[in-house]
Amino acid sequence: MKVAVLMGGKSFEREVSLASGKVVCAALEEAGHKVVPLDTNADLVPTLRSERPDVVYNALHGKHGEDGTIQSLLEFLGIPFVGSPASVCHRAWNKDALHSSLAKYRDLTGEDGVASWPQGVLITRDAFKDMGAATALDMVADRVIGGYPVCVKPAHGGSALGIHKVESQEELGEAILDALSYDEAVNIEQWVDGVELSVAVLGTGWDAHALPPVEIVAREGFYDAEARMHEDAVEFFCPVRPASLSPDPAVAEAMRAEIERAALEVYRAYSVRDLGRIDLIWDGGQARCFEVDVSPGMTDRSLFPVACGAAGLSLPAVLDSLVNEAYARGASF
Repeated sequence: MKVAVLMGGKSFEREVSLASGKVVCAALEEAGHKVVPLDTNADLVPTLRSERPDVVYNALHGKHGEDGTIQSLLEFLGIPFVGSPASVCHRAWNKDALHSSLAKYRDLTGEDGVASWPQGVLITRDAFKDMGAATALDMVADRVIGGYPVCVKPAHGGSALGIHKVESQEELGEAILDALSYDEAVNIEQWVDGVELSVAVLGTGWDAHALPPVEIVAREGFYDAEARMHEDAVEFFCPVRPASLSPDPAVAEAMRAEIERAALEVYRAYSVRDLGRIDLIWDGGQARCFEVDVSPGMTDRSLFPVACGAAGLSLPAVLDSLVNEAYARGASF
């Protein structure tokens, strides 16, 4: 088939997207498809109408690629695409929506659920700069369970841009301002210590299945934007090392099963389609989920390909399957 691969764009994650797009193009060509790489710009719609691809693969990351913008455009144009529909992407883009999404899902299914999430508060740029919220930062220690340290992060976006571990009120204002340079709102939430994990998921609904969890170990600090840029700053272990969860192999196996169940619960609660990634911290007793990624990175160092490799899946075969499913689904959303 003719597959248009969208990449680049204007988000803060442009360079990562271009790298992902390059890998996706190579994998789809290896699978036998005719690939049309497209750096998204003002000519995107005329080009898509001219090229008439059978399917689009979205390798855009960040704003426009994950917030529902490109998905709603493709829905309008009637072009089948790999990945979640616009409504799902719009909701997943908002990191503050975990609580309401999981609560609604549990009400509908009647399940108690296993996934948890860090508790916190949301502050918008307008409230902080124009309505005096900056004068109330002394309330954060009481509003966030456990007090300091807290995590300050943009309410939307990826690649750990603008994320800070804040140890005291004196550090809070500067961290908020930096996070607001990436987004119009920030989350201030519990800092959760534990084993950092990312769980890639393939499929849709009850047919979705988790791939082996990737354990992320930063040599210093945590897996922030800086660590993601330097290969020697972080180590990945896939699947997660049993000893990282428990010294008892049987207990570690049960904990891994709980982690995968939690990732699938979040994935299904958001109705993610085709593929995604759930990022979480295992705090020793619970999976504390903090992000849903509807457009996982596909670079040589991205976590989704690492998980595919650990599961014995080749990336060309995985992407070929997703493209064929999207084509069979057609332009129905």
